[in-house]
Amino acid sequence: MKRRDFFSSLKSSKKEEENIIRPPYFKEESLFKDACFECEGLCAKACEEEIIFIKEDKTPKLDFSSSGCTYCDECANSCPNEVLDIEYKKNIDVNISIDILKCLSWNQTMCFSCKDPCLDDAIDFLAMFRPEINSNCTSCGFCIKYCPVEAIKIGA
Repeated sequence: MKRRDFFSSLKSSKKEEENIIRPPYFKEESLFKDACFECEGLCAKACEEEIIFIKEDKTPKLDFSSSGCTYCDECANSCPNEVLDIEYKKNIDVNISIDILKCLSWNQTMCFSCKDPCLDDAIDFLAMFRPEINSNCTSCGFCIKYCPVEAIKIGA
């Protein structure tokens, strides 16, 4: 293994551990490990946007690389073990932010790639530059896929 490959492998495994994003319909994190073990991933099959993936431990996680969450309730409706339940519907538990060093608009290039797909009008621009995420953000993740420079970050 080359030195560069070794360090890249460390980075990718660390990233996987840090970014486990759960669907927005759960009461407690501990319920996933107990109740999802024997499930067949029905929440992932029900997801219209195909952003729910089942991890090796049989628990669901969201991946915003291809789309975002519409909060359609289908994953919660399909959960046979009540881990996901409409009663506990809330915004996805992550903070979405813009890395101003990477963002094209913050670096004097007109770009509205994040604003156009935003369903909640959660991105404000100062004139045509300097986008900021406002309090309307539901952490749905639709903006992430469309950023051409990966300036939109997910944090816990």
